Amino acid sequence: MKLFIDTANLDEIKKAIAFGVLDGVTTNPTLLAKEKQNPQTQLKKICDLVDGPVSAEVISLESNAMVAEAQKLAKLAKNIVIKIPCTVEGLKATKKLSTLGVRTNLTLCFSSSQALLVAKAGATYVSPFVGRFDDISQEGMDLIADIKTIYDNFDISTQIIVASIRHPMHFVNAARIGAGVATVPFGVIDKLMQHPLTDAGIKRFLDDWKNLEENLKK
Repeated sequence: MKLFIDTANLDEIKKAIAFGVLDGVTTNPTLLAKEKQNPQTQLKKICDLVDGPVSAEVISLESNAMVAEAQKLAKLAKNIVIKIPCTVEGLKATKKLSTLGVRTNLTLCFSSSQALLVAKAGATYVSPFVGRFDDISQEGMDLIADIKTIYDNFDISTQIIVASIRHPMHFVNAARIGAGVATVPFGVIDKLMQHPLTDAGIKRFLDDWKNLEENLKK
């Protein structure tokens, strides 16, 4: 499973790159707004840091305007992927962009029917939001499992990006289901390698080594 970071913050991206396991970046208007920089300039900087796909979202709501905006964004860098909302207008734009060879990431997906239709329109990725389901006491991972089954049934090439990840178990469950990608905030990425038993084991080894060195000095 590929690991993307969900952020527009350059420092977080650099830290994630240093882990040696980062495959891409997803951004959205909210994340870019937090950085208080020119969005296109920020996206270019992100693309310079990352070799993998970088999702940049359109803000237009009408399909022709989405296509026009997408074409401009795609010119920023060769690894830009255009994020489009799962709406009827977004579906129309996705079909047009797929014929133009522009990669797309259909975002704010909350149903299997949305996921199937955007795949038929030629979406490169689809981003179901699991955390927002959990927020309303529904199991977000059930949607991921349903989409994976449907895509497998018809050998669909659209990749599932598990989005709105809130904790490490979302990441683990995405891998269990067989999703192609998980996009994860840095705060969660930072927790993925943490375990109290690992820390306790390291402390025990170091304490025993220190005791050995002290005994050899006697």
